[in-house]
Amino acid sequence: MNDAMLELVGIEKAYNRGKPTEVTVLRGASVTVARGEVVALVAPSGAGKSTLLHISGSLDTADAGVVRLGGQDMAGLSDRDRTGIRRQEVGFIYQFHHLLPEFSALENIVLPQRANGISQRAAKMRAMDLLGRVGIAARADHRPAALSGGEQQRVAFCRALANNPRLLLADEPTGNLDPGTSDQVFGVLMELVRETGLSALIATHNLELAGRMDRIVRLDGGRVIEAR
Repeated sequence: MNDAMLELVGIEKAYNRGKPTEVTVLRGASVTVARGEVVALVAPSGAGKSTLLHISGSLDTADAGVVRLGGQDMAGLSDRDRTGIRRQEVGFIYQFHHLLPEFSALENIVLPQRANGISQRAAKMRAMDLLGRVGIAARADHRPAALSGGEQQRVAFCRALANNPRLLLADEPTGNLDPGTSDQVFGVLMELVRETGLSALIATHNLELAGRMDRIVRLDGGRVIEAR
């Protein structure tokens, strides 16, 4: 059995292709994330980390190259099938939490489950379990504006894991937090990932946080280079 959860092979991506303003972001980028492995993707801002993550999760398409998710080649799938796989198999976390302001922490975690056909009762139970794991079950009824930055990001972690994905893609998940809060919240994220056996590709410019993952890869000149 193929033990790779995510395989990117020779990924090419340019914006404004064929125009004088064309910008090439990825030049044959390749990376593999094994099942249960947590990989750090390190690169400076503007180097293409977000683009690579979006292509990994089928939020964007590559100009060339192969994307396999759980051994499934994503190229031959319809938009509907890709969307279905993304909802069921992939969790996304961003630098900014993007929580819906009019809903409580609990409701923000329930909503993606309901979109996946989970019953209201089961979705609430799952949401409360996740909030308990990250230590903020008592804040379940609070809207995002009433939560601290660290609490908001913990809710975002719970939302990303609500549908039991097999792959987590995170783009600077603690980059909007102060150093002390960042370290604490990242520890919570790693505990969640380890507990659930997730595969994860986590983009960060923080080398200390990157060193706490299984492996580090670096994006340089549009290509992925093994760092250790």
